[in-house]
Amino acid sequence: MKKYPEVALARPEILLPRPEIDLSRWAVIACDQHTSEPEYWQEVERFVGDSPSTLNLIFPEVYLKEKDVEARIKRIKEAMHRYLEKDLFIAYEGFIYVERQISTGKRGGLLLCLDLEQYDYNPGARTLIRATEGTILERIPPRVKIREGAPIELPHVLVLIDDPEDRVIGPLRSLVKKNDPGLKKLYDFDLMLNSGHLAGWLIANEQIEAEIISNLKYLANPKVFSARYQIPEENPVLLYAVGDGNHSLATAKTIWESHKLSIKETQLSESPLRYALVEVVNLHDPALFFEPIHRLLFEIKPELNLLEEIKIFFNHEIRPSPCQSLEEIKDQLKNYQKTGQAFGLVVENENFLVEILRPRHSLTVGSVQLFLDEFLKQGKAGHIDYVHGDEILVRFARQPGNAGFYLPTMDKNHLFKTVIIEGILPRKTFSMGEAWEKRFYLEARRLS
Repeated sequence: MKKYPEVALARPEILLPRPEIDLSRWAVIACDQHTSEPEYWQEVERFVGDSPSTLNLIFPEVYLKEKDVEARIKRIKEAMHRYLEKDLFIAYEGFIYVERQISTGKRGGLLLCLDLEQYDYNPGARTLIRATEGTILERIPPRVKIREGAPIELPHVLVLIDDPEDRVIGPLRSLVKKNDPGLKKLYDFDLMLNSGHLAGWLIANEQIEAEIISNLKYLANPKVFSARYQIPEENPVLLYAVGDGNHSLATAKTIWESHKLSIKETQLSESPLRYALVEVVNLHDPALFFEPIHRLLFEIKPELNLLEEIKIFFNHEIRPSPCQSLEEIKDQLKNYQKTGQAFGLVVENENFLVEILRPRHSLTVGSVQLFLDEFLKQGKAGHIDYVHGDEILVRFARQPGNAGFYLPTMDKNHLFKTVIIEGILPRKTFSMGEAWEKRFYLEARRLS
């Protein structure tokens, strides 16, 4: 594994399924998607059938509350060992350039290993790799049980770089169009359940790799960094901002911090647990759009009036306006230019645009989350879920005892500077595309 410590990465050895394996059944969407839709995962199970699949190597979080959690984790690890023993993989050393066809175009990415020594998910982090959103610590232990002792990892982490000139990934797009021999095509197939198309090329040319590293070093140059964000040069550089999958990366970090206490100092740089396989995406990719992540409250105590509870929390400094539909809420949020903040509230037969006249956070999602955290802490609702898309929000919010909080979209161009100046954002602030556009598990890497 060749390492580039100046930019916190390494060249991985990647495992891909053998050519005879059906990749449309092998590749499965990120485990933290469709968490309120067991029917989605049941459809995946029907489609996969008995075929080799990453479905057998991951833990869809929709099942986290079921009774057989430990047994499921055991089956996952057994399947990993079985797939390795059956020699289902071919190993390739190098970065992989990927193109994912989604609704907004082709999103380009670069698959590589990040150095967990240079990653910190805590507020106030000053490392090259940082979380963008708050980490829910209670979500880490179940994931640790899955990764700990596992022989392989499969990534769904998407990490962002702020590269307005498209120096890092842009040239790879051009090389693919030219059929450059330095890029060797590895896969090209349709993803399951109408989730678009995926193609990948191994970067098999040392000069192309060197140019990638050179351009990352440019982005990590303190002078370039301070000039871009108009901040003092002594501010620590943020090169990689975790966009999707922060809890998976935090899990890898947790295991590494524990593991490194038991090995010799000379082994630290060689341990595969020090690194995590991720896909790097340019924030300025024209196919990349930020979508809001909405909130669903379940099992609200029947004696409560939710709107009154919101009013009390914000000291009656809110202004609710009835709306005919969610579409009206969306139109008003799109054109909202007043001081203060606004979000949509969807309950059984009513819709409201709720304006917060004295916000408690710089972002709407932060103000809303403060209310929700307190509401749940007081036991006034059963649980919360974080969802993408209008249809699922409305479907569940209309059910008795539930409520949906429709949030506005964050401008992606503000992400890096906000994290640099203000620190990490509230958890689940944004989503990189719709649920079906998330990263699919395909590639693997040995951990032992």
